[in-house]
Amino acid sequence: MSSADHPGRGRANGATAAASAPAQRRRPRIAVIGTGGTFAMHARHRFDWVEYAESGVVHPIDDLLRTLGDIAPDVELLPLSFRSLGSVSIGPDDWLALARLIHQNAARDPGIDGFVVTHGTATLEETAWFLSLALSLDAPVVLTGAQRPANTAGSDVAANLRAAVAVASAPASRGAGVLVVMDGLVFDARDVSKASSFELNAFEAPPFGPLARVDADAQVVWRRHALTDARRAAALAAPGLLAAETQVDWPRVDIVLSYAGADRVVIDALVAAGTRAIVCAGLAPGRPASGEFGAYVDAVHAGVVVVQATRVPRGSVPVQRFLQAAGILAGGDLSPQKLRIALLLALRRSADAAALQDLLLSL
Repeated sequence: MSSADHPGRGRANGATAAASAPAQRRRPRIAVIGTGGTFAMHARHRFDWVEYAESGVVHPIDDLLRTLGDIAPDVELLPLSFRSLGSVSIGPDDWLALARLIHQNAARDPGIDGFVVTHGTATLEETAWFLSLALSLDAPVVLTGAQRPANTAGSDVAANLRAAVAVASAPASRGAGVLVVMDGLVFDARDVSKASSFELNAFEAPPFGPLARVDADAQVVWRRHALTDARRAAALAAPGLLAAETQVDWPRVDIVLSYAGADRVVIDALVAAGTRAIVCAGLAPGRPASGEFGAYVDAVHAGVVVVQATRVPRGSVPVQRFLQAAGILAGGDLSPQKLRIALLLALRRSADAAALQDLLLSL
C-alpha cells in the first residue's frame, strides 16, 4: 500500500527521513589564479608543442575556465585576476605581488578553502618555494602548469587543473602549505624540480619523491605529508611584508655554476657589481672548481655571503671544516635556485653568517 493511501504515514515517514538525512555538504570554494605560461597559451596548430609562445595569444584564467567546462562539478571555482607572465619573465616583485594577492584574499574571504595557481613550468618550482617561505596559511596553495597548450593534441591542461583543484579542496591538504601538482603527482614545494623540457611527467622530487597522487577518479591518495610551512614563513618573511603595498628593495643574490676549468672571472665581476650573496652551484661533492675557490674566499672578505651548493639533483652539502675556514656557508640539500630565494628573504633581516647558516639548514 502506498503512502498516498495513508497521507499521515507518508508525512511522518518523510519527516523522519529528512531528520535522519545528513546535512548537505557545502561545496568547496577554490580560488584559481592564472599567471600565464603554457597553461594559458594558444598554439598555432595541434602539434605545436615547442614554439607555441610565438602565437602571442595568452588566455585570461576566467576565459580558460569557461572553455574547459566542468572539470570539478562539486567545487566552486573563483577566478582571481593577476598579471599574465611567461615563466621566464617572472621575478621577486611578481612573487611578492602573488603572495600578497593570496594573503589578502584569504584574510578577506575565510570561506575560500584553497588556492590554485596556474603557472609556466620553467620557474614554477621557484615561485612555489617563494610562496612557501612567505605565506603562513591553513588553506592549501597548489601550483600547477602544463607541458602542452590546451588546444594541442595530448594537452595536459585540463587534467592538471582537475588534479590541482582536487588537491586544493581535499580536507587532508589543509595545513600542508604550498604544493605542486603535475601529471597526477603531488609534491612539496621545497623538494620539487623540473627535470624534463617537454615530457608530461616533467617534475620530480629526488630523493624523497612525491607526497601523494591523484587517481583517475580525482581522489587524492596521501603517502606522507610535508613539514608545515608556517615555521619557514615565520623565520623568513619580515613583519609587514605581505601587508605592505610598497616596493621591496631586494638584495642582489647570484648563482655561479661550477664546471671543469672554471676560473674567478664571473665571481669577481659579481662582487664588483655589488652582489650581496653568491650561491656556488658546485661540482658533485659540493665543491667549487679549483680556479674559483680563491675568488670565493676574497668575496667573503669583501662582505659577500657565499653559500656552497651542488649542481647535482640528489646532492647535499653539509657543514665542513674547509668551508668554515673560508667563511663559506653550507647549503644542505636545497637546490641552488631555492637557496637563492631563501637568501633574498633572509638578507632583508640579517647578514650574520652564523644565523644564516642555522637558518639554511633548518629549512
